[in-house]
Amino acid sequence: MSKSLKARLGDLHAERVRTWDPAALRINIDQRQTLVETADPSQWVKVGDSLEPFVLQDVEGGELALETLLQRGPAVLVFFRFAGCPACNIALPYYDETLAPGLRDLGATLVAISPQVPERLGEIRSRHNLTFKVASDIGNALGRRFGILYTADEASQAAQRAKGGFIGETTGTGTWELPQPAIVVIDHERVVRFVDVSPDWLVRTEAGPVLQAVRDITLVPAE
Repeated sequence: MSKSLKARLGDLHAERVRTWDPAALRINIDQRQTLVETADPSQWVKVGDSLEPFVLQDVEGGELALETLLQRGPAVLVFFRFAGCPACNIALPYYDETLAPGLRDLGATLVAISPQVPERLGEIRSRHNLTFKVASDIGNALGRRFGILYTADEASQAAQRAKGGFIGETTGTGTWELPQPAIVVIDHERVVRFVDVSPDWLVRTEAGPVLQAVRDITLVPAE
């Protein structure tokens, strides 16, 4: 039986507990806890919202419009941080293994979305041979519309700068803003039918609830 996403991300955290400098680990834990405590779900996109059209940039070239994503059936949007994010490199292969096949059978389209510029973002798709689309949300436009963006706290920013890093350079956006991991399911009328936002990036949506949400739209019973 496939290991759950919770277990896979738990393994990542356990490895960090074993190997990271305690001060660096504390900054990471405190940042994630702060994001949970300060999350404002009232700002998030909600079930029942009717969406205006949007356009994403496919890492393979060209554009992915909402109407294109909905041509065959429901659209499933998976927001992640950036191509080098360790948790994202666990979550996206998990979704390829446990979510993508079932969605294809249901006629749904899965696309993973990050604000990272397309020329840097594509590596995560090729690294894992992902079978679904990966797209760039230029300028965090859709993430901002959905109310799921966050900015790293001062301790996290200082830790990155001390190592010569800045997430805005990594992503190509020039800002500290990143999306909180989230999954949004949209039906053929552009109405949101499922939302799960994870302020703590080591807590992410399992495949089961997403598949059920799509079955409910397509009226296909669970096996």
